[in-house]
Amino acid sequence: MTMTMTMTTLPTLFVSHGAPTFALEPGLAGAQLGALGQALGKPRAIVLVSPHWMTRGVEVGAAARPETIHDFGGFPRALYQLAYPAPGAPDTARRIAEVLGASGIAASLNERQGLDHGAWVPLLHLYPAADVPVVQVSLPAGLDSRTAYELGVALKPLSAEGMLVIGSGSLTHNLYEFRAGTTDEAAYAREFSLWVRQRVLAGDRDGLLNALARAPHAQRAHPTTEHFLPLLVALGAAGDSLPATVLDGGIRHGVLAMESYVFGRALTLETKEKEFA
Repeated sequence: MTMTMTMTTLPTLFVSHGAPTFALEPGLAGAQLGALGQALGKPRAIVLVSPHWMTRGVEVGAAARPETIHDFGGFPRALYQLAYPAPGAPDTARRIAEVLGASGIAASLNERQGLDHGAWVPLLHLYPAADVPVVQVSLPAGLDSRTAYELGVALKPLSAEGMLVIGSGSLTHNLYEFRAGTTDEAAYAREFSLWVRQRVLAGDRDGLLNALARAPHAQRAHPTTEHFLPLLVALGAAGDSLPATVLDGGIRHGVLAMESYVFGRALTLETKEKEFA
């Protein structure tokens, strides 16, 4: 497995975190994230936005030792025994709130919030040693595509301070169909993903900002929008660093596209799918 990258500043990432079982079944997407983490090296901190922590206003996690939250039910027992003991960074959390405030986005500190599965599941593969401080920023309820992008723009200065900004969501996310136990790959998931990929590679911000209205099968791919919005957060945080590199992790459970994007860096990736646990 090799990955090469020429970099002067940190990129921003959009990561599809899939189902919670991604923690136990890394597959190709997990192998790609592992290679990416090795290539990036250890940032000062990870700043991560996940749809599984939604609040009325923006909150920034400021716990010194954030707990691993198992915010799901009905999965194998082994999943509930996993922990991701990454340290928090209260001083960094205060800096993030300061940067957001400078852009007109009021943010409060939350010293009790742990890491939800939208954070710790992909980070298990990206930084398995859990030795990089992680600070979550909540996804405010009521965001639309434009305001999600603006939240990312507000986070952009952090990349120049050695922080890795990540939007964690899912390129497709039809929870009803996932729970129905579909095994055959749904054509709509592939078509929607390819449409988004083309806009990402072209650096088409306008297309991405309007993807939920223009992309084929958008309503079926995202009956609700919260798992798509972190992509737009990552896009905003990338600034002018476009186009992006695609990490095509395939489609799991028939309907969950595991595609991720590295905004602002050219990568060469050779990897093999990991065996499932």
